Amino acid sequence: MPQDFPASLDDFDHKILQELEQDGVLTAAALSERIGLSPSACHRRVKALEAAGVIEGYAAILSEKALGRSATVFVAVTLENQRQETMAAFERAVARCREVQDCHLMTGESDYLLRIVIADNDRYERVHQETLSRLPGVRRLVSNFTIRTVFRRNASVAG
Repeated sequence: MPQDFPASLDDFDHKILQELEQDGVLTAAALSERIGLSPSACHRRVKALEAAGVIEGYAAILSEKALGRSATVFVAVTLENQRQETMAAFERAVARCREVQDCHLMTGESDYLLRIVIADNDRYERVHQETLSRLPGVRRLVSNFTIRTVFRRNASVAG
Protein backbone atom coordinates (compact mmCIF):
# COMPACT_ATOMS: atom_id res chain seq x y z
CA MET A 1 0.00 0.00 0.00
CA PRO A 2 1.24 3.49 -0.71
CA GLN A 3 2.42 5.38 2.35
CA ASP A 4 -0.24 8.09 2.01
CA PHE A 5 -3.07 5.57 2.21
CA PRO A 6 -4.49 4.77 5.65
CA ALA A 7 -4.06 1.22 6.92
CA SER A 8 -7.80 0.94 7.53
CA LEU A 9 -10.69 2.34 5.56
CA ASP A 10 -12.72 5.13 7.14
CA ASP A 11 -16.44 5.85 6.75
CA PHE A 12 -15.91 8.02 3.67
CA ASP A 13 -13.86 5.26 1.99
CA HIS A 14 -16.64 2.76 2.70
CA LYS A 15 -19.25 5.15 1.30
CA ILE A 16 -17.15 5.71 -1.81
CA LEU A 17 -16.77 1.97 -2.35
CA GLN A 18 -20.48 1.34 -1.85
CA GLU A 19 -21.43 4.02 -4.36
CA LEU A 20 -18.86 2.88 -6.94
CA GLU A 21 -19.96 -0.71 -6.49
CA GLN A 22 -23.47 0.36 -7.51
CA ASP A 23 -22.33 2.70 -10.31
CA GLY A 24 -18.68 2.47 -11.34
CA VAL A 25 -18.89 5.37 -13.78
CA LEU A 26 -19.90 8.05 -11.26
CA THR A 27 -18.09 11.32 -11.76
CA ALA A 28 -16.24 12.85 -8.82
CA ALA A 29 -18.94 15.56 -8.70
CA ALA A 30 -21.80 13.06 -8.52
CA LEU A 31 -19.91 10.95 -5.99
CA SER A 32 -19.22 14.02 -3.84
CA GLU A 33 -22.94 14.87 -3.74
CA ARG A 34 -23.82 11.37 -2.57
CA ILE A 35 -21.25 11.10 0.22
CA GLY A 36 -20.75 14.68 1.35
CA LEU A 37 -17.14 15.39 0.36
CA SER A 38 -15.76 17.85 -2.18
CA PRO A 39 -15.18 16.55 -5.72
CA SER A 40 -11.41 16.97 -5.34
CA ALA A 41 -11.38 15.02 -2.05
CA CYS A 42 -13.46 12.25 -3.65
CA HIS A 43 -11.11 12.13 -6.63
CA ARG A 44 -8.03 11.88 -4.37
CA ARG A 45 -9.61 9.13 -2.28
CA VAL A 46 -10.67 7.12 -5.35
CA LYS A 47 -7.16 7.38 -6.78
CA ALA A 48 -5.71 6.26 -3.41
CA LEU A 49 -8.11 3.29 -3.30
CA GLU A 50 -7.07 2.36 -6.85
CA ALA A 51 -3.35 2.71 -6.06
CA ALA A 52 -3.75 0.58 -2.94
CA GLY A 53 -5.41 -2.19 -4.95
CA VAL A 54 -8.73 -1.88 -3.10
CA ILE A 55 -10.33 -0.93 -6.42
CA GLU A 56 -8.89 -3.38 -8.95
CA GLY A 57 -10.65 -1.96 -11.98
CA TYR A 58 -13.98 -1.08 -13.54
CA ALA A 59 -16.16 -3.26 -15.73
CA ALA A 60 -19.60 -3.39 -17.26
CA ILE A 61 -21.84 -6.08 -15.79
CA LEU A 62 -23.25 -7.92 -18.77
CA SER A 63 -26.60 -9.65 -18.84
CA GLU A 64 -25.94 -13.33 -19.50
CA LYS A 65 -29.56 -13.81 -20.51
CA ALA A 66 -29.47 -10.92 -23.01
CA LEU A 67 -26.32 -12.45 -24.51
CA GLY A 68 -28.15 -15.73 -25.03
CA ARG A 69 -26.51 -17.57 -22.13
CA SER A 70 -29.33 -18.48 -19.80
CA ALA A 71 -28.09 -21.77 -18.33
CA THR A 72 -25.58 -21.96 -15.49
CA VAL A 73 -23.78 -25.15 -14.51
CA PHE A 74 -21.47 -25.63 -11.54
CA VAL A 75 -18.91 -28.35 -12.12
CA ALA A 76 -16.86 -29.93 -9.34
CA VAL A 77 -13.56 -31.18 -10.77
CA THR A 78 -11.41 -33.83 -9.14
CA LEU A 79 -7.90 -34.25 -10.51
CA GLU A 80 -5.90 -37.47 -10.75
CA ASN A 81 -3.46 -36.04 -8.19
CA GLN A 82 -2.59 -32.76 -6.53
CA ARG A 83 0.96 -32.39 -7.76
CA GLN A 84 1.92 -28.85 -8.60
CA GLU A 85 2.52 -29.62 -12.28
CA THR A 86 -0.89 -31.34 -12.62
CA MET A 87 -2.69 -28.41 -11.04
CA ALA A 88 -0.76 -25.84 -13.08
CA ALA A 89 -1.50 -27.67 -16.35
CA PHE A 90 -5.20 -27.86 -15.46
CA GLU A 91 -5.35 -24.17 -14.53
CA ARG A 92 -3.65 -23.07 -17.74
CA ALA A 93 -5.99 -25.19 -19.85
CA VAL A 94 -9.23 -24.26 -18.07
CA ALA A 95 -8.36 -20.54 -18.35
CA ARG A 96 -8.63 -20.95 -22.14
CA CYS A 97 -12.20 -22.35 -21.94
CA ARG A 98 -14.53 -19.53 -22.96
CA GLU A 99 -17.60 -21.09 -21.34
CA VAL A 100 -15.93 -21.20 -17.90
CA GLN A 101 -16.72 -17.93 -16.13
CA ASP A 102 -15.11 -18.74 -12.76
CA CYS A 103 -12.60 -21.32 -11.55
CA HIS A 104 -11.96 -21.80 -7.82
CA LEU A 105 -9.38 -24.02 -6.12
CA MET A 106 -11.34 -25.75 -3.36
CA THR A 107 -10.95 -27.64 -0.12
CA GLY A 108 -13.09 -30.73 0.44
CA GLU A 109 -13.99 -33.55 -1.92
CA SER A 110 -13.24 -31.81 -5.21
CA ASP A 111 -10.17 -29.87 -6.27
CA TYR A 112 -11.85 -27.14 -8.33
CA LEU A 113 -15.29 -25.63 -8.76
CA LEU A 114 -16.17 -24.15 -12.15
CA ARG A 115 -19.07 -21.89 -13.06
CA ILE A 116 -20.09 -22.36 -16.66
CA VAL A 117 -22.62 -20.22 -18.49
CA ILE A 118 -24.08 -21.53 -21.73
CA ALA A 119 -27.02 -20.93 -24.07
CA ASP A 120 -29.06 -23.86 -22.79
CA ASN A 121 -28.74 -27.13 -20.95
CA ASP A 122 -28.50 -29.11 -24.20
CA ARG A 123 -25.30 -27.27 -25.13
CA TYR A 124 -23.59 -28.52 -21.99
CA GLU A 125 -23.19 -32.01 -23.48
CA ARG A 126 -20.88 -30.57 -26.13
CA VAL A 127 -18.92 -28.53 -23.57
CA HIS A 128 -18.58 -31.61 -21.35
CA GLN A 129 -17.43 -33.94 -24.13
CA GLU A 130 -15.29 -31.58 -26.20
CA THR A 131 -13.79 -29.39 -23.49
CA LEU A 132 -14.09 -30.40 -19.84
CA SER A 133 -13.39 -34.11 -20.22
CA ARG A 134 -10.26 -33.30 -22.24
CA LEU A 135 -8.68 -30.99 -19.65
CA PRO A 136 -5.35 -32.34 -18.37
CA GLY A 137 -5.36 -34.29 -15.14
CA VAL A 138 -9.14 -34.63 -14.77
CA ARG A 139 -10.29 -37.78 -13.00
CA ARG A 140 -13.92 -36.87 -12.30
CA LEU A 141 -16.48 -34.19 -13.20
CA VAL A 142 -19.69 -33.67 -11.20
CA SER A 143 -22.15 -31.26 -12.82
CA ASN A 144 -24.95 -29.38 -11.06
CA PHE A 145 -27.43 -27.34 -13.09
CA THR A 146 -29.02 -24.28 -11.57
CA ILE A 147 -32.78 -24.03 -11.53
CA ARG A 148 -32.60 -20.25 -11.30
CA THR A 149 -30.28 -17.60 -9.95
CA VAL A 150 -31.82 -16.03 -6.86
CA PHE A 151 -29.24 -13.21 -6.79
CA ARG A 152 -25.65 -12.39 -7.74
CA ARG A 153 -23.31 -10.01 -5.98
CA ASN A 154 -20.00 -8.43 -6.75
CA ALA A 155 -17.41 -8.07 -4.01
CA SER A 156 -19.08 -6.24 -1.17
CA VAL A 157 -17.74 -3.54 1.08
CA ALA A 158 -19.80 -4.85 3.98
CA GLY A 159 -18.17 -8.30 3.97
